[in-house]
Amino acid sequence: MFKTDVEKLRSAHKLLAEFRYDLRPVVRGYANRTLYVNISENRIQSKPVDETMKRTFTGGRGFCLWLLWNAIRDDTRWNDLENELVIAGGPIGGITAYPGSGKCTVVTISPLTNTVIDSNSGGYFGPYLKFAGWDALEIQGKAKNDVIIYIDGDEGVVRIEEAPLEPEDTHLINRMLTELYADDPRGLRGISVISAGQAANYNAICGLNVSYYDPRRDEVRIKQAARGGCGRVLRDKRIKAIVVRYSQISGDSNGVANMDLIRKAGQRINREISLFDASQNDMRGTGTPYLIEIMNKFHLLPVKNFRFGHHDDAYRVAGDVWKQKFDMRGPDGCWYGCTMSCAHGVSHYILQTGPYKGEEVFVDGPEYETLGGLASNLCIFDPAQVLEMNFYADTYGIDSISLGNSLAFAMECYELGILNKEITGGIELTWGNFEAVMELIHQMARGEGFGVVIGQGVRAMKRLFTEKYGADPTILQDIGMEIKGLEISEYLSKESLAQQGGYALATKGPQHDEAWLIFMDMVHKQLPTFEAKAEALHYFPIWRTWFSLHGLCKLPWNDIIPESNKTAKEPAKVPEHVENYCWLYEGVTGEKIDIDGIIEQSEKVYNFQRIFNLRMGFGTREHDYPPYRAMGPVTPAEYEDRRDYYDEILKKEVGLDIGGMSTEQKIAELRKYRQNRYDQLVDAVYQRRGWTKNGIPTLATIQRLGIDFPEVVALVKKHGG
Repeated sequence: MFKTDVEKLRSAHKLLAEFRYDLRPVVRGYANRTLYVNISENRIQSKPVDETMKRTFTGGRGFCLWLLWNAIRDDTRWNDLENELVIAGGPIGGITAYPGSGKCTVVTISPLTNTVIDSNSGGYFGPYLKFAGWDALEIQGKAKNDVIIYIDGDEGVVRIEEAPLEPEDTHLINRMLTELYADDPRGLRGISVISAGQAANYNAICGLNVSYYDPRRDEVRIKQAARGGCGRVLRDKRIKAIVVRYSQISGDSNGVANMDLIRKAGQRINREISLFDASQNDMRGTGTPYLIEIMNKFHLLPVKNFRFGHHDDAYRVAGDVWKQKFDMRGPDGCWYGCTMSCAHGVSHYILQTGPYKGEEVFVDGPEYETLGGLASNLCIFDPAQVLEMNFYADTYGIDSISLGNSLAFAMECYELGILNKEITGGIELTWGNFEAVMELIHQMARGEGFGVVIGQGVRAMKRLFTEKYGADPTILQDIGMEIKGLEISEYLSKESLAQQGGYALATKGPQHDEAWLIFMDMVHKQLPTFEAKAEALHYFPIWRTWFSLHGLCKLPWNDIIPESNKTAKEPAKVPEHVENYCWLYEGVTGEKIDIDGIIEQSEKVYNFQRIFNLRMGFGTREHDYPPYRAMGPVTPAEYEDRRDYYDEILKKEVGLDIGGMSTEQKIAELRKYRQNRYDQLVDAVYQRRGWTKNGIPTLATIQRLGIDFPEVVALVKKHGG
């Protein structure tokens, strides 16, 4: 039964623009056109996708970057009219025979990094957008009043509608709009909504929530394109939501070239999931929270603003705790046919705080990153309190990674005396203070108090605390866990040089979707030389980029391991699964591909995004350095926590006689050693990627990749490439 007063909402809508288009089938993974919506001018138009665009940018993130590149000026900033939100799935996205095929990527100029950001999400939006007729959606301009953009792939119509009555918070508006735009209860599953909650009106660390209807639980559930402030851009444009409707989903909505190849790949991995998931990572039962116990064991779990890598209370929020709490009334895939089924949630949670106190809600998650950011990093280990933070971060639209790191940074500044109760408005920012955290989260939603300071992210706080409160900028740089303006994903990289490079050299900033090399480097010792690390920092970021070009989730690649991996020459690459993706690509597009072809597709887009950063004033070596805490211990407490370990490094690797040395002296010597090694790593990675010593793709590289457009060549030459 519908829960929303549909007619009341509909009658309040005012039609501002309407665009009708011909419905035509997707052909070999492509709709062959993109949708442009200018909400300043209430203008909607179709743009063609030609073969050159496909060959150069493939789809997904590549299409998004190209469309944004052509839409903005060199001096465009995140809140300018010219900035766009661009959203795309990809040619393989939307298949139902292979798990993890429902992703979309969002690209925009970020309020956090001031350069191009990409963030990916599950849910139904990416495939539905393509099946509705569009390989990408680009939104430009700003509306005068709050609007909804509605794309109806059943009727072939796009509308801009003024929408005054809908609330902003995600758990309300996503349900309302799902019911508003569905013809009847059976049509609920044909709707996907993108929204951002009310905190996105005021805070740079807000992302997008992407919905899908779960008929087993009668819940409109969400995944997030959380990183880099995409939600802040959405609300700055006065968009309440973007809605797509597509009700005719089938196993061949992609118009594929060879369904047998797709089924062949799907049958192989689905068999592996059925046989091995429970004994490997248990994604179907536990999902990503299984990582808590492992990260804690290897001193990789962030605690107290990444000071430490372990905590005795981590077991209270470990995977087995959540496995007992998750609603297991049915499979948990966030796209049709995804047998990984890792999108777990907790039902019947009663809220303890805030405007919805006492209400019973469904909480999507928690995922590992939320647990690392809001539980261990803040020392809050009560599962009910974690669910409270998780729910409000989601419905308000706040990225839980940036939120956790920003709160932890402020807590450490409070501990150091940089902040006090007078500055925070009476809030005691002490470790484990759940009440203080919730008050700050609610302040972010209301746009008031110290919460809004937190909501601008770590980089903005470093600047504010230095300029206004006289803090030492050197200390803040060392402990502020951001790179390029983006808060670091929730893994300690202190003891993994390769992971330090994986974070700091990443195109958009330190997100784990680009390179997660900690276990290869630190645990399995598979990267003993600079050359080996550089090769991994070439291959894995490029390989992972390919998922974002095609609308794919990376979890089925390496979170389930086939039997053949025991004898694989390079097991970290999971070669049998790489073969699966070659089959999928050929099955959808009709074109054969091997791993070299995959890497070439990704290299084009990866290097183009690096050059895009250069165009925006970044993209050089100076921006590729992490805070020192990501490289080693900053404080005596950090060193002493693993004193024997660090002492051994100084003696055996550095060759020092540490007798009589103070902890502070040891920290200084270790710092010199690790910073020197990091510089050597950067040199090796740049050389392997075909970049200059300053991190600029060379002219030979861009010519080899076919991205040598005149403006790109001019930009590279200007910067010595």
